[in-house]
Amino acid sequence: MTIDRPGRPEDLPAAELLWARWALVAVLEATTAAESRGIHRTGHWIDGAALRLDDAGCTWWALARMGQGRFVLYGEDESSGVKWHEPAVDMLAQGPDWLPYETLRDLLEGWELGCVYWYENGAWARAPYPEDLKDDGLDCGMDRFVDRREVLGLLADHGPAAEELLAAAEEYRLAPRALDALVAATGNEDRDEDWDLPAMHRALHLAGLAGEPVTT
Repeated sequence: MTIDRPGRPEDLPAAELLWARWALVAVLEATTAAESRGIHRTGHWIDGAALRLDDAGCTWWALARMGQGRFVLYGEDESSGVKWHEPAVDMLAQGPDWLPYETLRDLLEGWELGCVYWYENGAWARAPYPEDLKDDGLDCGMDRFVDRREVLGLLADHGPAAEELLAAAEEYRLAPRALDALVAATGNEDRDEDWDLPAMHRALHLAGLAGEPVTT
C-alpha cells in the first residue's frame, strides 16, 4: 500500500488496523523508565486514549480514539508543506464536531501541526487541499504502519515471533502470555534496554489488543 504526496484518505488502512499495528510497536517498546518521562519521550508509546510517536527531530504523530468508532490522526513531518502554503490551508475545514478542537487549535497556534485526518463510519477524511500542495507529511509519518512489510521491519529484532505477534495484534487477540513467552525466549542479551514486562502489560491493557477491536 502506497501513500501519495500529499496523502489521500484512501491511502490509510482502517483505523482499527492502524491502531493495532502502531500499538504493537508501542507495547514492545514500553518501559517503566519511559513512562516516567511523560510527554518528553521518543519512539512509540500509548498515553491514555492516544498512540504517539516522536523521533525527537523530524516527525511526531498521534492517533487518538474518540469513541463510537471514531479516531483522529494528527501530527507533523518536516516534509509537510501545509502550514507554509500560501494562501493558508485550513486543516480543520469540514471537520466533524467531535474532533479535539482545543488541542488541535493550540498546535496550530504554535505552528506545530502538519496535517489532520479523521475516521468515522469506516472511512478516513481530511480537509480539502489546494492542487499545488506537494506534500502533507503523511507518507513519511505513517508509511511504517501502512505497509505491513514496514511493520515487520520494525519488529525484525523479534525474529520468527514477529509475524505471529503482528497477526495476533491485528486480530485483537494478543494475550499477555504471548509477551511473557517472547521475553522468556529472547532474553536481554544483545538488547540496548532490558525487556520490562510490567510496562508491556500496562501498554497492552491500554491499547486493548487482547480483546475485541477498539470501537469506543
